[in-house]
Amino acid sequence: MAINALKIAKFCKPFRIVLGLALVGYAIYSGNNWFYLGLLPLIAGLVGFCPACLATGQCTATGKAK
Repeated sequence: MAINALKIAKFCKPFRIVLGLALVGYAIYSGNNWFYLGLLPLIAGLVGFCPACLATGQCTATGKAK
């Protein structure tokens, strides 16, 4: 069964934004600087580009597989 890349694309962008906001919020709350790495998924979600697309060879942001 093939994974529908378009459905993943609709889910991925908002998930990255929420995850990034949650991690940065926890970084501010706890004072643990490691959680500022949440900026990476936040920026990836806002821009619409994911570095994992380059690593895996699939692009879920556009809904297409290479």
